[in-house]
Amino acid sequence: MKTEKRMQSIELILSDVDGVMTDGGITYDNQGVETKTFHVRDGMAIKLWQRTGHRFGVITARSSHIVKLRMDELGVEIVRQGAKDKLSAATEIMNELGVEPENVCYIGDDLTDLALIQSVGLGASVADGAEDVRKAAQWVSKSQGGTGAIRELVETVLKSQNRWQELIKSMT
Repeated sequence: MKTEKRMQSIELILSDVDGVMTDGGITYDNQGVETKTFHVRDGMAIKLWQRTGHRFGVITARSSHIVKLRMDELGVEIVRQGAKDKLSAATEIMNELGVEPENVCYIGDDLTDLALIQSVGLGASVADGAEDVRKAAQWVSKSQGGTGAIRELVETVLKSQNRWQELIKSMT
């Protein structure tokens, strides 16, 4: 199935955090407090995606209070942290929401994302994702992780669904 056709049926986007929504760097200050940098355009994209009635969620193997804060700020209710088996976590989410795998997009960057990328309707990777992940994905961003890859994905999917222009009009 062609990528654009896959995009037209996407209702739920799930994303990894480190390496996708951030550049993958993990920084600790002198007190051992972790910091992350999120791209503001990714946040706007998530809000636009939600405005169209779609859902967005994150599945990450690590646990971080910063992720909770950022997702709360964006109104993202689907947050699975400490998920060692991301495919199982995604399956639980799909079952809870009544969404079929073919209506799900997952974007990741590393080998822990591979099984999930291969199991959903649209598997996606960031430009600087691991080689095996990029090869398995049906869509690869031009942006690297943490530099607007989520925005690029959301915009591309909404354009394929003929929803982007209505959002642009609602912003003016």
